Amino acid sequence: MAEPALSETDIDAAGFAVRLRAVGKTYDNGVTALGPLDLDVAKGEFVSLLGPSGCGKSTALRLIAALSTPSAGTVNVSHRAKADGRHPIGFVFQEPTLMPWGSVRDNVRLPLKLARAPSAEADRRIEEALAQVGLAEFADAYPRELSGGMKMRVSLARALVTDPDILLLDEPFAALDEITRFRLNNDLLALWRKLHKTVIFVTHSVFESVYLSQRVIVMTARPGRISAEFRIATVEPRGEEFRTSVDYAGYCREVSGALAPSYSGQRGA
Repeated sequence: MAEPALSETDIDAAGFAVRLRAVGKTYDNGVTALGPLDLDVAKGEFVSLLGPSGCGKSTALRLIAALSTPSAGTVNVSHRAKADGRHPIGFVFQEPTLMPWGSVRDNVRLPLKLARAPSAEADRRIEEALAQVGLAEFADAYPRELSGGMKMRVSLARALVTDPDILLLDEPFAALDEITRFRLNNDLLALWRKLHKTVIFVTHSVFESVYLSQRVIVMTARPGRISAEFRIATVEPRGEEFRTSVDYAGYCREVSGALAPSYSGQRGA
């Protein structure tokens, strides 16, 4: 018997940030990208969705963010009341997608401008967001003057400036070199610990998912469903000691083993 859809109040009272029940997505071309998918994410939890290309990871994020509608099932998200340009969900895409004609400050201001946030409040929040991602000194720089890692920091600041409860990240570090990726992994973990956001992170990397997450969700090839999940139990804060530990290597082996059938059954890119 299908579970009834919950209200935002019910989701909030149950301690969940996100609940998906029997969610599916079929596109107009007939391709079923996702489902059925059941997923609960607790408030303040850091969860990674891991799976092959085309398995519906990004689709799941778009459904949670209400950028798309499910073909089946229910998507429930806990929403805290927001005002002055604040928004319950922040989204960081794989590409920074910055306005080349705008400064770093202009790019971070965009969601507040669209929400018609008061100018003084917007200025304060922009300064705060840039400080959080280590770009306070680059507020007047332009995208062409920034490295790939710095551009992604701008994108992260733009998501944080609306003070979201839930942060969705769609392979944000995939195109970066390994050193920059490690650094941004650590910075993201530090922000998560400090700001107590719920984070849902999409990645192709077993190593990244294990390093970052409290829980790793392994998905099948399209149509994406959950094939396994792993709770990553380690001492916080994480750092190089964990990344070079026997426990980390063991988790990576287990997750890789669970992921292997998804790649052998992968359809398309």
